[in-house]
Amino acid sequence: MVTSLSEDSQREPARTTAESLVYSHGFGNLHSSEAIPGALPSIHSPQRPPFGLYTEQITGSAFTEPRLLNRHSWMYRIRPSVQHPAFHRVGGGTFLGLTDTRFEMNRCRWAPLPDPPRGTDFITGIWTLGGTGDPAQRRGAAFHLYAANASMKDKVFSNSDAEMLITPVQGALLLRTEFGLLRAKPGEIALVPRGVRFRVELLDDTATGYVAENFGRPMVIPELGPLGANGMADPKDFRAPVAAYEDKESRVEVVVKFCGELWSAEYDHSPLDVVAWHGNHVPYVYDLYRFQTVGTLTYDHTDPSAYVILTSPTDTIGVPNIDFMAPSWWWFVAERSYRPQYFHRNISTELYGVIKPSPMEGALFGKPGSVTVQNMMTPHGQTPAQDRFTSEADLVPQRVDLGLLCVYETFNPIKYTAQALTSGRLDPDYEQQWQGYDRRFTGR
Repeated sequence: MVTSLSEDSQREPARTTAESLVYSHGFGNLHSSEAIPGALPSIHSPQRPPFGLYTEQITGSAFTEPRLLNRHSWMYRIRPSVQHPAFHRVGGGTFLGLTDTRFEMNRCRWAPLPDPPRGTDFITGIWTLGGTGDPAQRRGAAFHLYAANASMKDKVFSNSDAEMLITPVQGALLLRTEFGLLRAKPGEIALVPRGVRFRVELLDDTATGYVAENFGRPMVIPELGPLGANGMADPKDFRAPVAAYEDKESRVEVVVKFCGELWSAEYDHSPLDVVAWHGNHVPYVYDLYRFQTVGTLTYDHTDPSAYVILTSPTDTIGVPNIDFMAPSWWWFVAERSYRPQYFHRNISTELYGVIKPSPMEGALFGKPGSVTVQNMMTPHGQTPAQDRFTSEADLVPQRVDLGLLCVYETFNPIKYTAQALTSGRLDPDYEQQWQGYDRRFTGR
């Protein structure tokens, strides 16, 4: 049962809690935190942990992966996770797996989600666009939108298939996780690792945004290569929670996504009962405006890989399962050059979402909450009007303001769900914006 929390009096405790949060900083660090002093033991698995807690480890990688790639955290909790009744399959509504999907070659754009029915929480408000690969094989990704107007009441979610990258567009979120609390507002992202349980509470009347499921290896910050030590996303800007537990003995619905399906069980206690923990398999929040953009200072256009904030690598060096970018603004100073992205076809598939609209005339990507996709080898680039301006502009230094986008690139083509392809929000005239280029050929 979901209870709406639209009244200010009901949402005020969450707002107050979010405003007073403290964090631990540093992506990939071995963090440690205890809500009660002395709750962290001196060894991993003592015979009798402090305060009568239970020892538990969660691992997000194979036990024998190299230390640099190994993801695991030790938890000291009020009850062990094994204490639960049997799970049973439940319908996902518009939160779908990737079984009923098909390819579409044409460029596509979807309008934002409509206002959801009253009482829609983060999970019931997820709408699946499509994806790649197979969660059971731990490869590929899925892409969703969400629209909610209620907090998850007496409800907790966990994703066994993927880590989840949550990008708010409208409305701030309070994430209560096993590791503690995180606040994510528009202009920030929240990264929740595979298997970590959490509840989403709304800090505003409504909330919309994007969710990417990464079925592959956990996301990391890209290597800087010849840039050296600094630039792009700085590890210190990623914020991890500090321990904060719930000691609650009452009905809680726990929903788990497992191999593309949703399963549910009714607990008699809250599973967010971790009193102390240490490790590196932890959630994070990151401010997208903290990204330090790197670009060309001489001529030509820098490849979009320069804008990657997080990447899920594969076994093939340089080939990502999924890349995440969030371009906002930068300076164009290239000389003798067609400064924006040139016309191109590439092996990767590009998915664009809009967090904040661009103030520039002729922006390509639509309204906040919309989605644009160019599948692999589909031609794309500047519209005729943008091309004319770019080809004729005086090449003085120019500040380009894209608003704030979120961009996902995947090596594999995206297959769309039936609900996406039959949606009335799919723009039937999207292809028209690439018609009407001038014939400029001067040869014979």
